[in-house]
Amino acid sequence: MKNQEVTPRPARPVKENVLVVEDEQDLQELMKFNLSREGYRVQCASNGREALDLVRRHPPHIIVLDVLIPEIDGLEVCRALKADTTSSHIPIIMVTARSEESDVVAGLEIGADDYLTKPFSPRVLIARIRALLRRKAAQKVGEQSPLDVHGLQIHPGRHEVLAGGQPIELSFTEFRILLVLARAPGWVFSRYQIVDGVRGHDTIVTDRSVDVHIASLRKKLGDYGQLIETVRGVGYRFKA
Repeated sequence: MKNQEVTPRPARPVKENVLVVEDEQDLQELMKFNLSREGYRVQCASNGREALDLVRRHPPHIIVLDVLIPEIDGLEVCRALKADTTSSHIPIIMVTARSEESDVVAGLEIGADDYLTKPFSPRVLIARIRALLRRKAAQKVGEQSPLDVHGLQIHPGRHEVLAGGQPIELSFTEFRILLVLARAPGWVFSRYQIVDGVRGHDTIVTDRSVDVHIASLRKKLGDYGQLIETVRGVGYRFKA
């Protein structure tokens, strides 16, 4: 029998680097297995101190962070990462075994980008990771790209807003808040996340002043103001 040539299977392209922070060994291994199978590079940490050290030495593209972990809990880890300019841009998905609304709100308020409540399927985790990474990539590419959402036209480069073709005069802060929300229709932003999106643009806004700016923004937008929806106990979103 002649030797048959075996055509090697093409290697799956390696995707982004994911840091999984989970102290339950079985769940950590399950997430690592499924993410690796999808082509992601996976680092793992079992406690908060180890997670912070890994982020400093090998910054990941995204973090899956359990709330209840030893040494430094997940909320404190998230707070530390979001307060550091070298890591504040890294998306964080909080994971909690508790379903109380207060835990979800606490995570979002300190800067988490999304959350999952245990138990969850690997497919849901992978879908959330993909969505967050796509969103971050789109924000980077489309930083100055015009938006046209529900008849509301926003031109970042010209600092111009047209509602039904009519120009709307907005303050710098109001414009930035609108831009943060409109770039991700359907996504809920906490007040902290809105502040984080506006911060660094030579303007001062705090989580307590966000409600005032939102109210003014809605008033100036008239009928289009209803596109900015309030999510009780969490924050605001732009209509999907």
